[in-house]
Amino acid sequence: MKIALLGYGKMGKVIERIALERGHEIVVRKSSSDDYTGLENADVAIDFSVPDAAVANITECLNSGIPIVSGTTGWLEDYHKMENLCKEKNAAFIYGSNFSLGVNLFFELNDYLAKMMSKFNQYNVSMEEIHHIQKLDKPSGTAISLANGIINNTKYNDWSIENPTAEEVFIDVKRIDSVPGTHSIFYTSEVDTIEIKHTAHNRDGFALGSIIAAEWLIGKKGVFTMRDVLNLK
Repeated sequence: MKIALLGYGKMGKVIERIALERGHEIVVRKSSSDDYTGLENADVAIDFSVPDAAVANITECLNSGIPIVSGTTGWLEDYHKMENLCKEKNAAFIYGSNFSLGVNLFFELNDYLAKMMSKFNQYNVSMEEIHHIQKLDKPSGTAISLANGIINNTKYNDWSIENPTAEEVFIDVKRIDSVPGTHSIFYTSEVDTIEIKHTAHNRDGFALGSIIAAEWLIGKKGVFTMRDVLNLK
């Protein structure tokens, strides 16, 4: 598989290492420029760039007929535009707020727990997310996905990172040194707390999941998620 890396920072370099270990070839390593030279030689693109570059990267790939996997967060106000463009071009696209296999199982656990807890009004829900200090978006895309899982299954209708109302899920955002990513959900009553938590030990899990998604995406048409890749539906 020939891969275009759109974003060649810390994550891009981890993806490169694991992709090469799995027998793939890197044909494009794009950092900050708008130069897409060599993209036409790729079987698939993996985008771990920055919010300001993600839409341009995804657009270029969809217009060029290159399947693309994007793990960049912080640009989702344009997600439906990219979804529509993918359908218009009969292309292939996967966006994931987190490609870690463990996190995607955690998403399923979060949904299941939210459905169960929706019957018990004595519990209030809150969240905590911790990332390294270079993380640009607050809260993380993973935290937003988890919050939406709660919102879709409970009385809550939104989330907030400060001064939440009774109908909002509070997300406590912390940026600490080199933490790869820790997400916790708490259901708290006057007598006890139920907690579920996912802790990433390094970036390898995110990178591996994105490569597995890219391997799966080749030859397909449409807009997909990691639930499709992992057959969790």
